[in-house]
Amino acid sequence: MKTKPGLSIIKIGGNIIDNEQLLSEFLTDFSELKGHKILVHGGGKKASEIAEKLGLKPCFSNGRRITDEAMLDVAVMTYSGLLNKQIVAQLQQFGTNSIGFSGADGNLIQSEKRKNTEIDFGFVGDVIQVNNKLISALLVQNCIPVFSAITHDGKGQLLNTNADTIAAEIAISLSEEYEVELIYCFEKKGVLLNSEDDDSVIEVLDFEKYQTLKNEQTIHSGMLPKLENCFKSLNNGVHTIVIGNQKTLKNKAAATQIKL
Repeated sequence: MKTKPGLSIIKIGGNIIDNEQLLSEFLTDFSELKGHKILVHGGGKKASEIAEKLGLKPCFSNGRRITDEAMLDVAVMTYSGLLNKQIVAQLQQFGTNSIGFSGADGNLIQSEKRKNTEIDFGFVGDVIQVNNKLISALLVQNCIPVFSAITHDGKGQLLNTNADTIAAEIAISLSEEYEVELIYCFEKKGVLLNSEDDDSVIEVLDFEKYQTLKNEQTIHSGMLPKLENCFKSLNNGVHTIVIGNQKTLKNKAAATQIKL
């Protein structure tokens, strides 16, 4: 049986992006990472900051952003414009030849507007298709794709899409061809038993333990969709999933390992 090549897909959150030092440390480590790799970034905190400067009030439901037409404009400008190009420029500085993408570029990620929910999330997309052939072609050319959290519906409409979900869907779509390692990096050391104690990292979190902690409301808010994406990914061919902070690329043992 032919061995699959390895592929690391790393998603970074807005709290790392917003901190110049943390971002520089992370991008240095990312640049030193061997083998095929993909970077997916959020930037919700920066989008909220810009929105508030424009007199817009960000709205959320259970950790998920509600995106009206004005907020979509801010998201596109912030994610696919400012942040994406800043990250790509820094990676070039570190000798990592990267290319920034939204889901609309090359028809890489197609979504549909979220529907059949109690909450109207507005211009929020749920991923329905990933162009894994084009992504693979980029990887073969040693180009590093850097994805922002913007997709499209194939009918000319851009959609704001959860960056954790984008990372998970890309990981799933490439899992037949690659042995995929999915790493979520945010401001915490991992999934915590106590949100007030940064050292209360859960070393290994399986689905049964997740359900228990969810029911106890120990795990809540924005961590819920992140972990839902993790377990979906593991059930659909992704080999390894780790959740930790910007140092996780160097020290995965200190982060949370997600298992079925």
